[in-house]
Amino acid sequence: MKENPHVSCIILNWNGWRDTLECLLAVQQCTYPEIRIIVVDNASTDDSVARIRQAYPEILMLESRENLGFAGGNNIGIRYALAHDADYVWLLNNDTKPAPEAISALVERALSNKRIGAVGSICYFADAPSRVQAWAGGRVKLWIGYAGITTVPHKDEWFQYLNGTSLLIARKALEDVGVLDEGFFMYCEDAELCLRLRKNGWHLAAAPNSHVLHKVNASTGGNKLIIDRHLTASVLRMLHLHSPIPILASWLFVTVRVGRRLLRLEFSRCKSVRMGIRDYREMSPVSPRIR
Repeated sequence: MKENPHVSCIILNWNGWRDTLECLLAVQQCTYPEIRIIVVDNASTDDSVARIRQAYPEILMLESRENLGFAGGNNIGIRYALAHDADYVWLLNNDTKPAPEAISALVERALSNKRIGAVGSICYFADAPSRVQAWAGGRVKLWIGYAGITTVPHKDEWFQYLNGTSLLIARKALEDVGVLDEGFFMYCEDAELCLRLRKNGWHLAAAPNSHVLHKVNASTGGNKLIIDRHLTASVLRMLHLHSPIPILASWLFVTVRVGRRLLRLEFSRCKSVRMGIRDYREMSPVSPRIR
């Protein structure tokens, strides 16, 4: 492996040019020497493309004709990066500000073991920079569909998935297991990819010295109805793909999810869960190998 492997940083934008411009400024201040920045615009309906190009004409921007969601949008960048000899791809949310050493720390951790397929950063709340939002990743309960994210350190072996907010993925790992599953629109894409990596013998790792500030929920504005709908659909798909008991796990997940909202008299959120179930049923068929 090269001393400084080539990294393509992929930043997905959807109607969020202000956040993206701040993110780009931070990435350009990163000290890692071999990095290419790729902005993918996910069919924004505002003037994002013009704004970003005006501010950073030298940065490559790829435009999608339609909003493909997190997985589909990032895959445009991933496929471009792999076609142009990237050794690693760094998925970075546009509502983040990585520290100058963030990518160097990710690469250093990745190079420590050739079987490391992905490395996650330590994310802090942008409005409370001393408070950890996500310590690299977490674990998934595939019998009920709950993915918990940790805020405290763990050994690498503990992680079942890594947080896609700032995620470095090895080229060889992607060539082995495939890219993100475009059946997902929002949420769980990172967890599903990591579960695939682990099934194929790849290791997950945390990079404690890779620090990233994260605004959190910038694309949804924290709207619980939107979150409920997309998260319901995505968890059901993940259970279908990876749970040893998908039918029972899906039933438990939906029952608990609806039950909690009924107890709180949150009937509109129950409707969002129902819409998420419908979305799941309309998702693209599950493929054994996602390319």
